[in-house]
Amino acid sequence: QVQLVESGGGLVQAGGSLRLSCAASGRTYSVYVMGWFRQAPGKERDFVAAIRWNGGSTSYADSVKGRFTITRDNSKNTLYLQMNSLKPEDTAVYYCAASNRVLPVLYDAPVQYDFWGQGTQVTVSS
Repeated sequence: QVQLVESGGGLVQAGGSLRLSCAASGRTYSVYVMGWFRQAPGKERDFVAAIRWNGGSTSYADSVKGRFTITRDNSKNTLYLQMNSLKPEDTAVYYCAASNRVLPVLYDAPVQYDFWGQGTQVTVSS
């Protein structure tokens, strides 16, 4: 099992920045990919970004490219999401996720992940 705990959410004005963190514990050696998803009220959980835990290759949703950056610190078992130029439509609960499966996929769908954090609220005011 892998345990994930997010932090860093909050209220920010449009155009501002936030950095989310996700601390991983447990069987972290088994993690292959980690990602961020978000879910707004009444909507589905959407892909934001993903990163290979070893190697560091990244992918992003089109809606956040150029504004968000996903990184990881393997020595601290921590995943980050730097969010700049935030927009009101970025408002959502942000979830950290981990997958220990090696799949020929983009890791942009929730079903491809095995472990989830509890989520952290990000609210962007206009």
